[in-house]
Amino acid sequence: MKKYKKILLMTGLLSLVFLLSACGTGEVSAHSTGVWDRYVVYYFGQAIKGLAFGNVGIGIILFTIIIRIILMPLMHFQTKSMRKTQELQPKIKALQEKYSSRDQETQQKLQAETKKLYAENNVSPYAGCLPLLVQMPVMMALYQAILRIPELRSGHFLWLNLSQSDPYFILPILAAVFTFASSYLSSMSQLESNASLKIMNFAMPVMIFVMALNLASGLSLYWVISNAFQVIQTLLINNPFKIRREREEVARQIRERERALEKAKHPKKKRKK
Repeated sequence: MKKYKKILLMTGLLSLVFLLSACGTGEVSAHSTGVWDRYVVYYFGQAIKGLAFGNVGIGIILFTIIIRIILMPLMHFQTKSMRKTQELQPKIKALQEKYSSRDQETQQKLQAETKKLYAENNVSPYAGCLPLLVQMPVMMALYQAILRIPELRSGHFLWLNLSQSDPYFILPILAAVFTFASSYLSSMSQLESNASLKIMNFAMPVMIFVMALNLASGLSLYWVISNAFQVIQTLLINNPFKIRREREEVARQIRERERALEKAKHPKKKRKK
């Protein structure tokens, strides 16, 4: 069940958007009270309006890009942590074979050794969830700003009424496609694939698609731009195709050294004339 914990965590966090987004229904203004309404939702709305240049959709796009730029160091940390975690998988498997007994004492030893291994290599197995945890308040504040600030609630962009869902399903489809592309590109750089990772690659786009069908298109626009930015960032900074080529080159060099050592150990005998 452990391999499904990340899926359950992400599902729960995304579901939390629905619950917390419904907490407030009144209009938000400079006279609103409460930390969330007055200092989070209100200033999110002000930031979007300041970036709108006469169109709320443009404001959301620019706001999203700025948020993604701010999150770039965190995303880079996540990627590095995921790569380190993958590199430790052979050692973790060795520990699992060493402590294969299912009794409580052995399992406690396995957990302690695994935790020690992560600590020695400065790796957190939960680092992959950090960007999602950071983005949850952003999505909730954006959703409420669109629905509760009059100037944003009446905003339009292209064919969209930003406070309502996309009637042509274009944004939900794009959000799902870019979510899948982002997840798939990230998984390509993993040393080993597993069932939970494959499930995540397909489950997350489906969840995003279903939610985008029902939520305000302003939030769907945020998802589209955010995940498109992530795809471009991955290709530029952590290109999985480049990482694969580097690993293949390293593996080739190792094989060549092994063959050279093998030849040195067993030189061919000179034929007698």
